[in-house]
Amino acid sequence: MKDGTPTGEPRAGTPRGEGHGAVVVGGGLAGVTAALALADAGVRVTLLEGRPRLGGLAFSFQRGELTVDNGQHVYLRCCSAYRWFLDRIEGSALAPLQDRLDVPVLDAAGPEGRRLGRLRRDPLPVPLHLGRSLATYPHLSLAERAAVGRAALALKSLDLTDPALDTQDFGGWLARHGQSARAVEALWDLVGVATLNAVAGDASLALAAMVFKTGLLSAPGAADIGWARVPLGDLHDRLARKALDSAGVRTELRTRVTSLSHHENGGWSVQVPGETLRADAVVLAVPQREAHDLLPPGALDAPENLLAIGTEPILNVHVVYDRKVLAKPFFAALGTPVQWVFDRTEASGLADGQYLALSQSAARDEIEEPVAVLRERYLPELARLLPAARGARVKDFFVTRERTATFAPAPGVGRLRPGTRTRTPGLYLAGAWTATGWPATMESAVRSGVSAADAALSTLGRPRPSHLFAFGEAA
Repeated sequence: MKDGTPTGEPRAGTPRGEGHGAVVVGGGLAGVTAALALADAGVRVTLLEGRPRLGGLAFSFQRGELTVDNGQHVYLRCCSAYRWFLDRIEGSALAPLQDRLDVPVLDAAGPEGRRLGRLRRDPLPVPLHLGRSLATYPHLSLAERAAVGRAALALKSLDLTDPALDTQDFGGWLARHGQSARAVEALWDLVGVATLNAVAGDASLALAAMVFKTGLLSAPGAADIGWARVPLGDLHDRLARKALDSAGVRTELRTRVTSLSHHENGGWSVQVPGETLRADAVVLAVPQREAHDLLPPGALDAPENLLAIGTEPILNVHVVYDRKVLAKPFFAALGTPVQWVFDRTEASGLADGQYLALSQSAARDEIEEPVAVLRERYLPELARLLPAARGARVKDFFVTRERTATFAPAPGVGRLRPGTRTRTPGLYLAGAWTATGWPATMESAVRSGVSAADAALSTLGRPRPSHLFAFGEAA
């Protein structure tokens, strides 16, 4: 096998004589999930990916001796679909969860200089599990902490099925519920920017309420944080490929689909350079604009909605020091352009010094800044936050830019996000941008893949193993 193409199966310009039960287009988390779920139910699957690797926007690459993630990705204990995915590819031990939520929060602009606070939970029922942490959170005044508690209770009472929530912005709702600008910066945006990729004023109330209700107010351990202790490529490419191979999925990399066509007999033709694949079902698990271009006429009532779903960038700043400057695995920051900082030393394979990765969400104003400008901005900020960095030598500084990292979670986006099923029988959509109810996260991507597989299995008349779909439902 070379680049995912099985030996002995040459490309041809005519249709293959032997059909495929399902073709999945796209090898990100949504596509890999759909392919695994279909194969586990006994369907013959071909997975097509245009890149030379799997993993979509959560991947790794080599930079000299470093193995670098394109950006820092985390998940929460409440992300049951992504946790299922990790189990399915036998990767859970490589991306463990915290025993208990604990987030160090450094304020670089406090009146007495650098000040450390913590957001952590106690083994108590909701909402008492965060009570002590909020009561002692030093980055808010006593009155602001009390107001946050009242707003959290109001948020908990919101009905996430109410479509009116999607028409409102989260920032306006917070203001109406007594939240100061400081409370928004030091708490609501601290969490919201990282999960929504937007500040509160630019975010749909529906998506923000979903994040906070599910992550912080649904169960005591729901917000415990997990992240990969190995390069993302080890999980989303290497282990995913191994799981797909074991499940019997034919995986084709560097293979871009040029067109889809639906036949009167209900079958599908999937055209790639030099070959036409036959399928009974197709899962389109690609970004929304690419999906728009591949959809056959009439597949959606309003295909232009896909083009109306905006995108938001994420900037990632990577710094390698000649010594250890950070003792904790990660921290969040206030009073500085720095948002979240993670220690990626061990995962990257760095033998000497320390490698920190800064994840900068809602980075529309910075995404095109030259590396030299970003270096001048962020190195002094890291020195303010980390005293040990002041005497350290910077061995490497570079950035990675995901210009279309997520869909924009703006008010009104909910009505633009399509469900799994299309109007054309046998064609299904998957991707974090579809109507999962979640923002653009790894959890949303996996849920969408499960929903697409669930719907396709129904069409194919295959039984749907209940353990595959215990955490979600088909859209």
